[in-house]
Amino acid sequence: MTQNQPPARKLASPLYRGAALMLAVVAFAAGAAEVAGVKLEDKTQVESRDLVLNGAGLRKRVVFNVYVIGLYLPEKKSDTAAVLQLAGPKRAAIHMLRDVGAEQFTDALIEGLRENHSEGDYKALEPRVKELAGIFAEIKEAKKGMVIALDWTGAATRLMVNGKPTGKPISGEDFYRGLLRIWIGDKPVQNDLKKSLLGA
Repeated sequence: MTQNQPPARKLASPLYRGAALMLAVVAFAAGAAEVAGVKLEDKTQVESRDLVLNGAGLRKRVVFNVYVIGLYLPEKKSDTAAVLQLAGPKRAAIHMLRDVGAEQFTDALIEGLRENHSEGDYKALEPRVKELAGIFAEIKEAKKGMVIALDWTGAATRLMVNGKPTGKPISGEDFYRGLLRIWIGDKPVQNDLKKSLLGA
């Protein structure tokens, strides 16, 4: 060893170890996102179509963390109009952080739909809102740890609970777009959540 060469033990210094740890964290982050302790994969599939995680965020109500939601699309988009016009399957994956009764859950969805639609437009969606409410009524409760996915298959809205189809598919792309407006519409349930879902 020459005089100018550092001893090998320097490679184990806190600085080197810190750099290695940082690289490991970055590598993990490249494969998944984490929000409020919930890990979301950066890719999923709906109807054998590959989707990417567009964004994810935390839904809070007063001081309570209610759920983490991730929006999956065929390709990343950063504004509401582009998301709604994007063709192909989509998924809104809701990871429950607390128990919420079916009626309370559907009431929150209805409130979000009403906020983002005229009375006439909501009336057109209402029969299908009742279909979705009926499916949630069968579930009875959105329990902590449950993953509820609202999928657009390209032909209908399908509810998935912990990876399994639940209830009958609901027709009409206008209905699915209406659901997405709850989170990314002009009057979203939470402004910072909208920004997160749009990748801000």
